[in-house]
Amino acid sequence: MSGPEPAGGGATIAKMFSLAGQVAIVTGASGGLGRRFARTLAKAGAKVALAARRAGPLSELAASIEASGGEALAVVLDVTDPAAIADGIAAAEAGLGPISILVNNAGIVIDKPLLETGEADWDRVLDTNLKGAWLMAREVAGRMAKTGGGRIVNIASILGQTATGRVHSYAASKAALIHLTKTMAVELARYSIRVNAIAPGYVETDLNRDFLAGPTGEALVKRVPLRRFARPEDLDAVLLLLASEASGYMTGSIVTVDGGLSLSAL
Repeated sequence: MSGPEPAGGGATIAKMFSLAGQVAIVTGASGGLGRRFARTLAKAGAKVALAARRAGPLSELAASIEASGGEALAVVLDVTDPAAIADGIAAAEAGLGPISILVNNAGIVIDKPLLETGEADWDRVLDTNLKGAWLMAREVAGRMAKTGGGRIVNIASILGQTATGRVHSYAASKAALIHLTKTMAVELARYSIRVNAIAPGYVETDLNRDFLAGPTGEALVKRVPLRRFARPEDLDAVLLLLASEASGYMTGSIVTVDGGLSLSAL
């Protein structure tokens, strides 16, 4: 039998998940899950730097967040360009303060059979999904190490843990990102930097909604034990857990959010 809840327990939990006074940077923030992640962090109290290559969508999102009472700054950068990363992060910190949270969300996928995939296709995916995350983490972690630590949240995928066809470069990049998460966690712990990852399954966004509603999606959803695809809001709580002090004793963890899909054959 559980005992009575400690007085003020709810308030303590809320405080653990609060991001008030924190500064976050989200890559790939111009659309899809990146937009959702940025809004979620801002709603929890963080000042958010919105990073991507397209200025227009970033400015629109920043204005929307500020209209809702948050604080955001658009930062145009390409995660495959080390100089652009350094300049973008410097601009973010000049405008918002030292970064304490990095969400490595930028990513692309090329859907082609192996025998039709060119070297340029492979390089483009690995440079964005893996090297880009590494470059961002290296730059941000160097700054976090001097300011007392922080949290890095890498957005991986269940395709980095299971196998399916046609997206081999994407799957390889996410598998490597999962292991990079673990190795960075070991090395950066001495600087009070925690590194964890979220491995989502199929998440409905504007980009894939028609595909998931089509014949392929109808067949695929039958393999999901919960019998539905994820909605962007299904990742909110996990993101806030890993970005906040609520996960103070977690590092190197890969949190799967896929409705049980990875438990069955893809």
